[in-house]
Amino acid sequence: MTKAFTPSNLPLEERTVGRILARQADRLADKNFIETTSGNCISYRDMHLRSNQFAQGAAAFGIESQEPVLVMLPDSIDYVTVWCGLAKRGAIEVPINLAYRKNILKRLCNDSTAKKIIIDCQYVERLEEIADDLEHLDCVILYAEDQKLDSYGTLPPKLAQTYQVARFEDLFSDISTDFEPAPQFSDLVGIMYTSGTTGASKGVSTTHSHSFCYADGAAEIFYLSEEDRFYTAGLPLFHLAGQWGVCYASMIYGATVVLRKGYRNANFWPDIAEHSCTVVFLLGAIANFLWQQPRLPEDSETPLKKVGMFPVMTEHKQFRERFGVEISTGYGSTESPCPVIHHFDEPLPNHQCVGFPTGRYDVKILDENDQVCTTGIVGEICTRPHAPWEIMLNYWRQPEYTAKVFRNLWYHTGDAGYQDEEGRLYFVDRLTDSMRRRGENISSMEVEDEVNQYPDVLECAVFPVLAEHSEQEVMAVITPQPDVTIDPEKLIRFLNRRMAYFMIPRYIEFTAAIPKTPTGKMEKYKLRAKGITPSTWDRVAAGIKLSR
Repeated sequence: MTKAFTPSNLPLEERTVGRILARQADRLADKNFIETTSGNCISYRDMHLRSNQFAQGAAAFGIESQEPVLVMLPDSIDYVTVWCGLAKRGAIEVPINLAYRKNILKRLCNDSTAKKIIIDCQYVERLEEIADDLEHLDCVILYAEDQKLDSYGTLPPKLAQTYQVARFEDLFSDISTDFEPAPQFSDLVGIMYTSGTTGASKGVSTTHSHSFCYADGAAEIFYLSEEDRFYTAGLPLFHLAGQWGVCYASMIYGATVVLRKGYRNANFWPDIAEHSCTVVFLLGAIANFLWQQPRLPEDSETPLKKVGMFPVMTEHKQFRERFGVEISTGYGSTESPCPVIHHFDEPLPNHQCVGFPTGRYDVKILDENDQVCTTGIVGEICTRPHAPWEIMLNYWRQPEYTAKVFRNLWYHTGDAGYQDEEGRLYFVDRLTDSMRRRGENISSMEVEDEVNQYPDVLECAVFPVLAEHSEQEVMAVITPQPDVTIDPEKLIRFLNRRMAYFMIPRYIEFTAAIPKTPTGKMEKYKLRAKGITPSTWDRVAAGIKLSR
């Protein structure tokens, strides 16, 4: 008996973005793949043809197979075109968080070794600020959303004199829509930067097969089908959950993506109703924000049926009943996609439970000696795929750190958790002081580096604390220079010019000395245990608003 086709049954060699999109363009030609809340749309067939044009234009422009290419674009149909086109060409997309600037942006550009960047013209000033320190970049491809030449304005002289400059639309000029994707399942499709358990952000080398596994796992969480309309809720395309968890998952299963640029609570339910959205990812505190809105009689009378909640809020049962939705969740990372899934029809004992290991992965809880913890004992969550190519290839240009996290043939996540007698996984916390805020991974070291650049700071320690909505917030404990008093508002203004808004500390505590071990290592656990005190300065309470 012939086994029925499902995306999960695709042969390994078919698990590339180009082959998946070609298959769906043939099956679902005129069906909308992407719709935007601003009224634009593109079908599966047209996305296939337009990304073919981009792939061929990229090749003609000199973008080589397996060449890293930086992408700094706002959410749009064009961004999806770039992602698909680069994947078809066999290039390696390096998405940039649109909030990055200064040192973090410079570090990412240099570490990627990318020679070319596709960048929206509104961000070129950030590029100009670091131009003298860029080690590899030699070409800037400018994008303007309205596709008009006048919108580009004048390129900053430093960039015009230093780099080859091209326009985004030039890559589509006189190009055929015929293009045969060449990449293999084992080729890299992206370098995705994420904060590690220690140190600066690290690039996760992801193959076509790995990205497929991530997307297919996300689709499994939602029981995704062709009838679904997946609302992005402002989840950005530079974020893996937006690009792979929503767009690629929808492509694989033939669903429609409803793309919202930016997020406001006030837009959520009107968008759901107007665009008949059936599925949504709710990251961070968004579920809490929706929960706290005034109750309405029609709360349960919407098209929305399936909600992925990451993390699960404590009132998840009440949320489910109020809005008439099913709630699922899961556990995973950029490195190890969807090893654990909670399905809609499974009981959810509490908000820390993230489900059962899938058929793709083994999951173990290991102690500091890499020995298996007994049931109910908290240790480090470790994962291992059953098949090759379903986990990251490595950390880009980080062989020693790659070996460290893959020791004993298990991927060590840096997360703390435990399993119950039935095998369910419970996520407890990070093992280190890296943190996650509003769906963004934050490296404490990167925040410390920027705070320490302020002339009046002697040293600082940065770590996460819990605030309202069970959301992690960034806290900095600072020792000023001798005989100096630091104005926290002036410090925040300084940081706002140098780093992503979501990384800027909300809480600041000043202290004469940071506790340390005899060897000089900061004892952050003591500071974290102390937490927020009456003397802690609160940026939100002070009414300081950040520019983005």
